[in-house]
Amino acid sequence: MSAAVAERSRIWACPELGLHAVVDAAGSVSLGRPDQDRACLVPLVEVTATGHGRLWSGERFIETAVGERLTYRGHETVHEDGRERTVIRLTDPVTGLAADVTLEAGAGEARTGAGFLRTWVRLTNEGDTPVRLESVTTLTLGGITDADGSLDGLSLHWADNDWLAECRWRQSAFRDQVVPLSRAAHGHEGRGCFERYSQGSWSTGRHLPLAALTDRDGGAWVWQIESSAGWRFETGEREGAAYVALFGPDDAHHQWHQRLAPGEEFTTVPAVLVRAEGGGLDAAFGALTDHRRRIRRGHPDHRALPVIYNDYMNTLMGDPTTEKLLPLIDAAAEAGAEVFVIDAGWYDDDAQGWWDSVGAWEAAPNRFPGGIREVLDAIRRHGMVPGLWLEPEVVGVRSPLARTLPPEAFFRRGGVRVTEHGRHHLDLRHPAARAHLDEVVDRLVGEWGVGYLKLDYNINSGPGTENGHESPGAGLLGHHRAHLDWMGSLLDRHPGLVLENCGSGGLRMDYAQLAVAQLQSTSDQQDFLRYPPIAAAAHTAVTPEQSAVWAYPQPHFSLDEIGFTLTGALLGRIHLSGFLDLMSAEQFALVRSAISVYRRIRPEIGGAHPLWPLALPDWEDPWITHGLRTRNGTLLTVWRRESPAGGPEPLPGRRHADGFDPAVHTVPLPHLRGSHFDPVVLYPTVSDCATEWDTDRGVLTVRLPRPNTAVLLRLGAVGSE
Repeated sequence: MSAAVAERSRIWACPELGLHAVVDAAGSVSLGRPDQDRACLVPLVEVTATGHGRLWSGERFIETAVGERLTYRGHETVHEDGRERTVIRLTDPVTGLAADVTLEAGAGEARTGAGFLRTWVRLTNEGDTPVRLESVTTLTLGGITDADGSLDGLSLHWADNDWLAECRWRQSAFRDQVVPLSRAAHGHEGRGCFERYSQGSWSTGRHLPLAALTDRDGGAWVWQIESSAGWRFETGEREGAAYVALFGPDDAHHQWHQRLAPGEEFTTVPAVLVRAEGGGLDAAFGALTDHRRRIRRGHPDHRALPVIYNDYMNTLMGDPTTEKLLPLIDAAAEAGAEVFVIDAGWYDDDAQGWWDSVGAWEAAPNRFPGGIREVLDAIRRHGMVPGLWLEPEVVGVRSPLARTLPPEAFFRRGGVRVTEHGRHHLDLRHPAARAHLDEVVDRLVGEWGVGYLKLDYNINSGPGTENGHESPGAGLLGHHRAHLDWMGSLLDRHPGLVLENCGSGGLRMDYAQLAVAQLQSTSDQQDFLRYPPIAAAAHTAVTPEQSAVWAYPQPHFSLDEIGFTLTGALLGRIHLSGFLDLMSAEQFALVRSAISVYRRIRPEIGGAHPLWPLALPDWEDPWITHGLRTRNGTLLTVWRRESPAGGPEPLPGRRHADGFDPAVHTVPLPHLRGSHFDPVVLYPTVSDCATEWDTDRGVLTVRLPRPNTAVLLRLGAVGSE
């Protein structure tokens, strides 16, 4: 053991992650693994403040002057709500900043073989002069290496996100992104890092707020930032090891700064770090799934998982009327739907269109001659819960509310009201904005009997709002915290209400929102052949029981196409759509069969853990798999798509079976090796799928004779895992 290690005192430990918080002889606290020299670690909190920048200038937001000065002054451990929390207290003698770092550790279920650490930081100005914050870490960790102590075996994983193209995971060797620069020759690390960050008010409009490092032995570190406003992470090299630093908003990327007068405080957004010693990303995402279930608000919907019909996607597309809805309601109920959602357009009576006139959320008389309650009553008579689409945070520029609400109730920058795509943005910190939305929801839910609200969000309002002297990024964070509080208050007043989080599909897919909302829209993707990579990867971002996937069978679809679009939704939450009322008896029977299968398996979904036997999918992959490990075995979805651009399917490669038969694929399932069972096709029953299970090798062979087909399989039996 080196002298540097021997001089440190351990003040906290997390056995599940193998992490310790230690204090060195100078009082500096860092988080790392045992027996690591401090040189490769990072101060527990890094802060940039105006007048107090970094010790080594560049793109990195570590090695800060304040972080270097923060010293230990105590810690305590408390038990609250069945959780153990440790608060480590630090202080900076120059600025007077005090940092309280909360560490909340836990273990995933036994079969995930991983643990997690959730942290946040509260800064208080205990000095006598104001401090202008520009960035604050929520979590830092150094000393990450491969088993041999080098960086050569590490891989970096991150997810790009876009409208219609959500959850696109990328993988790269760490050394391809962070190249060795010969520190010995220069005396310094590089000035750069690998970073990803949000831009504007779509928290996941560019990337997901999570990423991972994996090693050659199956170890994985996965992190998640829980912010609906700005966020950023960076990873790079420090003294021959990798480090990770997680942030909420900062000045350089989000126009965020926070002035702390003496006595004032600021709390960062939370973040979580997951460690799996083996099992790779599957094990780490399993533990992250457990964490997400642990932090979210409890709700009966997480257990019931009702089937939802929504009239929008590839169906009414924002043009609902009584005449169009009533036959869809009849057909949805007969198919087995339990919730019926009237999506966008129910308020539209404007000759110029509804996009820039929304805000009052009154039913359109011309669309519902007998009143919208006639339609809502029809939904209830069929035993379904009525739902409505709502975009609460916006007011159209032509809406009367744009003139009657006070100017301070809207986002403003430079004293000018923000306008984006024909809309203004409400600031839910203002009592008039909140009172308006409370009146709307209490009318829809309390008077009309609506039990489901799809809360959409279709503009990126930019960096935020300036309320007085605050920065835009601080205004955005303040609004989003008020927005989450408002959502929670709705559920307090209406405990049975279900809230769906939608941001033009999956553009606000974060666990600040999802700790409150019951469901997450995964995409607006209308091409059923493009949906599989989104549906397969969605459980990296969302728990299965919150992950809503569109299934929009149509009368002009073949039976294979109907089976394809329905299969993709069966391991999450079904958002059924399509003109079911116009289908043939054979087509409709295939829809009913899917809903019947879903009802049988849904009790298993809420406690399941995701897995990806062929790794996370690429956008153009012809073969894609995604599964759930449940208490009754493994549920596995397999898609076979035509090759890109309709050309011949590629020869077998990384994700193809040995041999040259494009209809056959092998799927490794090592967790089932040694288990004896016969694979069962759950859906579609008309599938020509053939399977063969190799018990000794733990390999499943799947044959799908036609492209653009999919199948849901059950593997194993109770107790086999």
